[in-house]
Amino acid sequence: MDPIQDINLHLAPLREKLFNHPLYSAIKQIEHVQVFMEHHVFAVWDFMSLLKSLQSDLTCVQLPWKPVGTPNTRFLINEIVCGEESDINLEGLRASHFEMYLDAMRAVHANTTVIAAFIDHLNNHQFDLNQLEKLIPKAVFPFVNNTLTTAFTAPTHVKAGVFTFGREDLIPGMFISMVKEFNQQFQGKFDQFIYYLERHIEVDGSHHSNLAIEMTASLCGDDQSKWNEVKIAAEQALLQRIQLWDYIQLSIQ
Repeated sequence: MDPIQDINLHLAPLREKLFNHPLYSAIKQIEHVQVFMEHHVFAVWDFMSLLKSLQSDLTCVQLPWKPVGTPNTRFLINEIVCGEESDINLEGLRASHFEMYLDAMRAVHANTTVIAAFIDHLNNHQFDLNQLEKLIPKAVFPFVNNTLTTAFTAPTHVKAGVFTFGREDLIPGMFISMVKEFNQQFQGKFDQFIYYLERHIEVDGSHHSNLAIEMTASLCGDDQSKWNEVKIAAEQALLQRIQLWDYIQLSIQ
């Protein structure tokens, strides 16, 4: 069996569980959306850390420059980084998806003090992975810790596999429809969040997904042991996402 097809079949039950997670139906009022965003923003942030770790592995980001890896993998990762780190926001200005998410949080009056304090700490202190648990909410620690441990310590092909197969949000259409209903009730406060969600589906769910699959296939080649490592790591990432969704649902209830 084709290794990509094999991984997709193996992960299908977990993706289905995420897509149909009861968290979505538990969100019934604006305060619930705020709670969701206050937790989920850390997953939006650590996604970028995983991505930049891949860019560091696959391209030269140090001086003096020298050619690193293959031109094809350089192109693939640089194109993904460009879209994630400097996309076009709702106002037509350049912004990362993380910055778009923060703007969406502010628009709906979600609490940004925790994530802002975390970013402020990163700007003013040397980062230590062992101190992570002290810096972020307990509910999101296992998820973020798994992502950053992968980013800091995993082989490049495993990072690529987690990025490709283990980081899909799988946001169902019913959730977006519900947010649009909130938007009508609250006079456009959810415009930026809707834009983020739809942009995420449009870019991350199609074009970037195809680029990421090509990148992972290039790094694993015909090495079955590498593909097996990718499968295990991607499965763990999806299990952590399910646990995060469980935590958020409990917080809402």
